[in-house]
Amino acid sequence: MSGVGIKKTHESAEGHVTGHAMYTDDQRQFQGMLSLYPVLSPHAKAKILSIDISKTSEVEGFVTVLTADDIPGENDTGVIIHDEILIPTDEVYYWGQAVIWTVGETEDAARKAAEKIVVEYEPLDAITSVREAVKLGSFQGQPQVIRRGDPEKALSKAEMTLEGELDMNGQDHFYLETHTSWAVPDGEGGYKIYASTQHPSETQHIVARVLGIPANFVVATCIRMGGAFGGKESQANIFASLAAIAAKKTGRPVRVRLRRHHDMIMTGKRHGYYANYRVGFTKEGKITALSANLYSDGGWSLDLSPPVLGRSVLHIDNAYYIPDLVVCGQITKSNRVSNTAYRGFGGPQGMIVIEDIIDRISRTLDIPPDVVRERNFYHGEGETNTTHYGQELYDNRLSRVWSEVKQNSNFAQRLAEIDEYNQSSPYKKKGIAITPVKFGVSFNKTVYNQAGALVLIYTDGSIQLNHGGTEMGQGLHTKMIQVAAHSLGVNNERFRMMHTSTEKVPNTSATAASSGSDLNGQAIKNACETLKARMATVAAKILKLDAPEDFIFEDDWIYCKSYPKARVSFDEVIKQTYNERISLSATGYYRTPNIHWDPVEGKGRPFYYFAYGAAVSEVEVDGFAGTFKLKKVDIVHDVGQSLNPFIDQGQVEGAFVQGMGWHTMEELVWDDLGRLRTFAPSTYKIPTISDVPEHFNVHLLERAPSNGVIYGSKAVGEPPFMLAISVREAIRAAVAAFGKTDYVPLPLPATPEATLAAIDYVKAHSMETSKV
Repeated sequence: MSGVGIKKTHESAEGHVTGHAMYTDDQRQFQGMLSLYPVLSPHAKAKILSIDISKTSEVEGFVTVLTADDIPGENDTGVIIHDEILIPTDEVYYWGQAVIWTVGETEDAARKAAEKIVVEYEPLDAITSVREAVKLGSFQGQPQVIRRGDPEKALSKAEMTLEGELDMNGQDHFYLETHTSWAVPDGEGGYKIYASTQHPSETQHIVARVLGIPANFVVATCIRMGGAFGGKESQANIFASLAAIAAKKTGRPVRVRLRRHHDMIMTGKRHGYYANYRVGFTKEGKITALSANLYSDGGWSLDLSPPVLGRSVLHIDNAYYIPDLVVCGQITKSNRVSNTAYRGFGGPQGMIVIEDIIDRISRTLDIPPDVVRERNFYHGEGETNTTHYGQELYDNRLSRVWSEVKQNSNFAQRLAEIDEYNQSSPYKKKGIAITPVKFGVSFNKTVYNQAGALVLIYTDGSIQLNHGGTEMGQGLHTKMIQVAAHSLGVNNERFRMMHTSTEKVPNTSATAASSGSDLNGQAIKNACETLKARMATVAAKILKLDAPEDFIFEDDWIYCKSYPKARVSFDEVIKQTYNERISLSATGYYRTPNIHWDPVEGKGRPFYYFAYGAAVSEVEVDGFAGTFKLKKVDIVHDVGQSLNPFIDQGQVEGAFVQGMGWHTMEELVWDDLGRLRTFAPSTYKIPTISDVPEHFNVHLLERAPSNGVIYGSKAVGEPPFMLAISVREAIRAAVAAFGKTDYVPLPLPATPEATLAAIDYVKAHSMETSKV
């Protein structure tokens, strides 16, 4: 069977597990290929007084160095504004910034040469945290404000109010393949760039900017990536540009592949946040007003921080209707790496704030958290089903996923059983929590919601498929083959998926914002429909019929729906189409309709649709060690009419586990000098297979096709990440069982140390309460 909705394995699965899948640095190296190696700054902020490269000539295989003087174009790789110096000249802006690069015949030669370089600095005062930046008023970009109603007045009249604040740590992408780029001069003034990039078109344009040449002299190609998660959306441009500069200077092909510790030190993370809020609510737990401030850790330059922050302020409501609300977001400027896109793109940081608030309201009123959540859901029609930025939820599936996951997980029964267990277990406590997700799908910036494709049919019946999306292990190429096969009515085996390249499909958007299948699938379908229209006319002539618009393409046959016995093979029509000198290639294009956004007013319809989900997580917390064990997870997630249930289930599982890592264990530690102390697997803990529960039940919402999207499907890349909020809330519930308190402070991530501190707080507060 072929086409959409079929459970198909990943098109590169065999290559992944056997090691035969080709990545950028797995290609056969070009003759004379050189390697790059960085010299890193030991200071978070400092003046560069001198650079001594005299001893590099002692190293056999050393070729040259790269400094700002070697850049023929602009010394900047900023993607929104030009504020990101590629090679510093006078000053370094964060610990681990590359000050100079060495070029060697081998990577080892380049490394040894880098060790010979002596750089003299004058250290300067650095800003090393979000809170410090807020205190000093160190901001970049413009504040983002969204307002509905009169929250100040509503807060003054609220039955009850609470104030609070929250710190959220960042997260390293920790993809398996580190940043890698090759640059190959073509001998005619052009360059072929092979890069591990989510955004080949942007890589093309940034390389051209740095080289000072037109974009048509640069071809950027992405074979596939060994993971990305947003970390290769903009930051891949840096390393592609460096390789291109070295290729320009030497006239030879050049490669750069970061070592793991270099990748973790030099590249941006998920934005850490500091947030504070004031919330008003009724004695029944209904939220009436919210005023919140979000401060993101932008780092030393802007990168993609504005749209990341934009998604935070758009998702601070998560699944809840708040009648009077104001949220203000600002980007801090600090002497840290420039933080960047990460799965969820700011959405998780905004949603964490409201989920913290929900829990505080619950414990203040002594109403179960799931009840408070239900009472605040978007529902009905009109105002109570409209977001704070003015978009109505036309296909609200919150109650459906919520009720299904409650039923599937036996939530009520388990809640009672856990309460009974906790009363008899003094040193270990269990906790269970259910949390919802409402996530908007589309790029924040309307212009990025477009895609292109190129489909080539050959006379032997084989088909070449090109589109602007990149494959990073998420199964996009697999789904796109299924879309093309379904549209043309042919077998999957006819297709060869080509590497994503700017010479095949120009001006593409990044494979990001969970929109890869939505955009590229529609572009491919558009190209296939063009080809079908041409071939249907030929088929009608062969069958001596006169209504080509009635022809069906199915199972490698073409026939008229009114006369199904009158049919001709797909292969025969291909040959005849060629014989009649009709083109067998077509471009496809798609732009997401009916979306718009006014950033000044903070109003519009920025998302084409919403994806919904709900998760129940159960944990057991050790009161002595602060460690937790995830016992059970039940998920119901809305993917519309799945293009490929195997791929989608894997995406839900992977996103949830990655989200669990951010919430519980992945701790970025920076010291007072702005140095990252967790830049290796030995010091930065990510989830392993032992952290995944044996009971991990993922249920894709059934009978849930969505209107206006590719074959009724919905995005699945980012939304499930936020389902892992349920793990942190389950830990909070377990911690609360160690005493009786109306507040359970739990940082993010909830590491064993943080959990122990929360347990101590709960016990101390309970004792103080008992004395009153």
